[in-house]
Amino acid sequence: MDRRTKKNFKQGAAAVSAFFLAAFVIRTGAGGYGKDWRYHFQERISLKAAELYMPVFTWTSRTPGQGMEEWIREKALAWIPLVTYTEDHMQYDTSIEDEETLAKILEAQANDENMVDENGKLIGEPDEAAAEAEKPAPAVDTSIEKLRDFDYLLSNFYTVDSSTMIGADQLNADELLGRSMKIDTETDGPKVLIYHTHSQEEFADSTPGDPATSIVGIGDYLTELLNAKGIETIHDTGVYDIIDGKLDRSNAYEYAGKAVSKILEENPTIEVLIDLHRDGVAEGTHLVTEVNGKPTARIMFFNGLSRSRTNGDIDYLPNPYIQDNLAFSLQMQIAAEKNYPGFVRHIYLRAYRYNLHLMPKSLLIEAGAQTNTVAEMKNAMEVLSEMLCDVLL
Repeated sequence: MDRRTKKNFKQGAAAVSAFFLAAFVIRTGAGGYGKDWRYHFQERISLKAAELYMPVFTWTSRTPGQGMEEWIREKALAWIPLVTYTEDHMQYDTSIEDEETLAKILEAQANDENMVDENGKLIGEPDEAAAEAEKPAPAVDTSIEKLRDFDYLLSNFYTVDSSTMIGADQLNADELLGRSMKIDTETDGPKVLIYHTHSQEEFADSTPGDPATSIVGIGDYLTELLNAKGIETIHDTGVYDIIDGKLDRSNAYEYAGKAVSKILEENPTIEVLIDLHRDGVAEGTHLVTEVNGKPTARIMFFNGLSRSRTNGDIDYLPNPYIQDNLAFSLQMQIAAEKNYPGFVRHIYLRAYRYNLHLMPKSLLIEAGAQTNTVAEMKNAMEVLSEMLCDVLL
């Protein structure tokens, strides 16, 4: 029996009990009045109703010698059982609703990318935005005058999922571009942490079961490139999407969040978090462009807004760093548009959180897709490392 059924059963039992108790009280009270019990009983109900709902009119009939303060206290206490009962049941109902809503939200967050089976194969139709992403967008005007136009900024730099919404207050170009994303280069210690919520993502020519040819191997390469450029970077290769030997993404964000939080505690100099993924697209879609004469997988920045179109802000998934997250992805996007036009797809905005609340400078990157080759992905990491240097140093 589920919790709602149990709750309804308990409420029904309570109502039946209350009915029989009332009947017993009426029958017992009526015995002392003989044939006139109906008259006396009606009079008694009228008196009690007046005391409860119109206490000011019963002041004159108070107990002799009873003061105003004591009389008010007595009347107030008459309400306490009703108030307590109401509050208890309101909290219980809300708790049940909150738990169920949270479960649905977390499930949607876990499953919002293209679903894959236990062999990593795509299930169902691809995301419409991903399917259209094969065609590189033409170069756009990145001047601040154009970026101040909300409609221009939104249509040329973003794709907003139907599950969420965003306004000009959040996409204010001056405010987002004015936030410094620079890291502290004066102190020692790692500055960037790369990890993978979905570690089992592979590519067109990956060797099944070989992490070096999966998204984890691509993370290794990006880590190597950043360290070579003087940005000390560490790579978490933890697996968060395999449960009992099978692919299971249902709790991957929760598991990854706990592990990453521990790494951050152990490495307080870290300022940048990168959750590196690969996208899932239709088999006929090839996310590739040419950079420096080499075929290069295209990438996409992904932001969670903790806000649904139907219910507004998602209180269960708070993120105090949403504006910082948006500033980071926009600054990266503009760096790419200026130096590598066609390399980045539109920034994708969705309703949930995706562990972007763990640090202000957090990025979720969808690099390439299952139709790209490992070589195309490594070429993309070379470009991405240059962009990170432009924004962070």
